[in-house]
Amino acid sequence: MKTILGVCLLLFGAFVCFAQSTGPAVDSTPPAADQPNAPDQNQAPAQQNQGAKNQNGAQRSAPLGVQPGGKAIKSKDFYQRTGYWHPFVRMPKYLLIDQKKIWTSPFHTPNQDIKYWLIFGGITGGLIAADKHIENAAPNNPTLRRVGIDASYLGQAYSLLPIAAGLYFIGTAKGEDHFRETGLLSFEAVADASLMQLALKPLFSRARPFQGDGNGHFWDSPSRINAGFPSGHSINTFAIASVIEHQYHHHLWVKVLCFGYGAGVAAARLAARQHFPSDVFAGAVIGWFTGDYVYAKRHNPDLDTKPSVTYRILDHVHFGAAGE
Repeated sequence: MKTILGVCLLLFGAFVCFAQSTGPAVDSTPPAADQPNAPDQNQAPAQQNQGAKNQNGAQRSAPLGVQPGGKAIKSKDFYQRTGYWHPFVRMPKYLLIDQKKIWTSPFHTPNQDIKYWLIFGGITGGLIAADKHIENAAPNNPTLRRVGIDASYLGQAYSLLPIAAGLYFIGTAKGEDHFRETGLLSFEAVADASLMQLALKPLFSRARPFQGDGNGHFWDSPSRINAGFPSGHSINTFAIASVIEHQYHHHLWVKVLCFGYGAGVAAARLAARQHFPSDVFAGAVIGWFTGDYVYAKRHNPDLDTKPSVTYRILDHVHFGAAGE
């Protein structure tokens, strides 16, 4: 049991903190001595506006340790200038870069980020130890299992990718670049999450609650590719929820909706008796940080300086919760 917990803490912690460990993203160039913190007069207004937003901490909540890379929607793509499909041409290259950063993250994790290993890895290890006790105490009946199985379809990749595609193509048709970017980032996050689970499930090969003796032993699944740890539904759902939450982070009701959707799918997997609590928790955290990373890496800050129709509509939608 100690070996299992140790391996889980080590490997899971590495994936949790990869979004924090890809190098500083802040400009280290000191300001002019006679004009401290003064914006560059040759800098574009949009960039100056973006810098002010970053200083005020109001623009984005993605980890500052992620070095921004190639944008999902470049300026040349605005207003359908390159058509429906051109931004997808960059996607295979982006996915390769993402996977390289993810799988090599343990080798360049800053010391200050070790706390994420301890926090999330520790919670996962604790849940692994308590999984069977929690499952035995939870309600279990055929109706609940059926509802859980039916609701689980909301967390399948074939349900989430059409959402991403819909956001992108509707945004393209309406000239809504922020909507388009949300769709592209969602697609990239789900693709990254799917690739990760294809490697992680066989690596841990954990039996599901209904397999073997029901105790969820690691390296005991009859199907390594379809093993229980981590939950693929949770990874995919929280990946896309994370992207949407970051894109519309100034609306509290969007945050609630995204967290609620992900939590609902995770609860459905537990109700269906397809996973242990640690499976869905690990999947949720890995998925959330995957979306967090994709947003920090691919978001085009120029889109924040030109509010879209979507933003103007959402500014009037609160559902009883005040926007942030």
